Amino acid sequence: MRSIVIPLAINHKGLQQTTDPKTAIDQTLSLLMSTPCYSCAADPEFGFIFNNMRFEIFNENEGVVYNSSDSSSIFEGKEGLYDKKITGSSKNLNTFASELKRTINKYERRLKSVSVSMTYIREERKIYITVKGIIVETEADYQYTTTLNVWN
Repeated sequence: MRSIVIPLAINHKGLQQTTDPKTAIDQTLSLLMSTPCYSCAADPEFGFIFNNMRFEIFNENEGVVYNSSDSSSIFEGKEGLYDKKITGSSKNLNTFASELKRTINKYERRLKSVSVSMTYIREERKIYITVKGIIVETEADYQYTTTLNVWN
C-alpha cells in the first residue's frame, strides 16, 4: 500500500509517496498532534484539542489547564476539558491522553488497539507522548513518541 508523504512534496511523478506504513502513520500523527482543532476548514474537528489551550494558564501542581474565559466551555461540544489531567493514559477518560486516543481512532484507521500515554516532566517543562498500537496492514507492533513543550 502506498501513502502520500506529509508534508506534501511533489516530484517528477506527482505527489511523493511512501510504501512504509510506519513512516506514513508517523507523519499523520505528527500532523494531527500539531494541528489545533477548528483550524482546518475542510474538517474543523481534525487536530488535537490540547493545542487550542496553549494560551491558557497551566497549573503544574494539579496538572490541569485553567479556563481563563467566563464561559464554562469555550470549545463547542468539548465540555469538561478543564477537568482533564495532562499526565495519564488513555485508559482513564479524564485525561488528554484519552482525547488524543479518540482523535487517533477517528483519523488514523491504519492503527488498531491504540493506547496513548502523556507524562509531564516538571523540571524539563515538557510533555512526553507515547502512542502504541498495531498496524492493521502488517499486524506489526507500532510505537510513536514525541514531546510537547509547555507554554508557561
